[in-house]
Amino acid sequence: MHQASLFRGLSAFPLTPIDADGHLQADVLGALLARIRSAGADSIGLLGSTGAYAYLSRAQRRETVRVAVECVGGKVPIIVGVGALRTDEAQALARDAEAAGADGLLLAPVSYTPLTDEEVFQHFVAVTEASRLPLCVYNNPATTRFSFGEMLLARLAALPSVVAVKMPYPASGDVESDLASLRAALPDGFAIGYSGDWGAADALLAGCDAWFSVVAGLLPAEALALTRAAQAGDVATTDRIDAAFRPLWELFKAHGSFRVVHAMAGALGIATLAPPRPILPLGDGIRAELEVALDRVLTQVR
Repeated sequence: MHQASLFRGLSAFPLTPIDADGHLQADVLGALLARIRSAGADSIGLLGSTGAYAYLSRAQRRETVRVAVECVGGKVPIIVGVGALRTDEAQALARDAEAAGADGLLLAPVSYTPLTDEEVFQHFVAVTEASRLPLCVYNNPATTRFSFGEMLLARLAALPSVVAVKMPYPASGDVESDLASLRAALPDGFAIGYSGDWGAADALLAGCDAWFSVVAGLLPAEALALTRAAQAGDVATTDRIDAAFRPLWELFKAHGSFRVVHAMAGALGIATLAPPRPILPLGDGIRAELEVALDRVLTQVR
């Protein structure tokens, strides 16, 4: 597999089921991964924001990767989030992921003190030196408060193992212009994907390389139907599927996808999962809205 090809298509980001005592529920994780594998997603985004990486210890993250690699058995590539406050911690997480059998890395510049471009660049250099795995830049300013400009991305793309970027859906809504500008600034073959599930249809129809999907962690078959329709240029089918998802997208935007997907796991009968404190579960009124939104997806997406 070419390094950048790992970061193409539908990447499904599952929850990390940690119980109240801090232990990984391996059986629940296995069930989530089995759904993704069965649906045919192109990769698994383990320990991303949906997977609560920032709330977990190194030991919890190492165990999650170990169990996931064992469950998947090489049938679906696994990309592991290795973001951490300190560079040495991110390096250790990268080494752990590689040793456990992960296929790629996803790195966000987690910070408390705001970081400069040079600090972020050197942070990435250090992590690439700790692991030989291909790496995707995680541009998530909503949580990290750091936004990657094109000049910094171009510098990072010159590093041998940095082969992709995970971009937020642009605030302007003009994903075509955003993607064209990035293509012009970055090397040929560098994979450009988007998150923000509500913009996935537009981003895929515009020709992005990947959808890094929250919803695919729980509804992989339905997310894959949207992905494949858009990749085929079937605008009518893409719009129909996206319309079925729209009430769910609105809940994501209103309450945060992290809160919503924890409630979704219970609504779908997969597992009763609570987000890590201080994040609180959604209230009953919102759960009722969620059940209606899920019913729309499950009955209308084929």
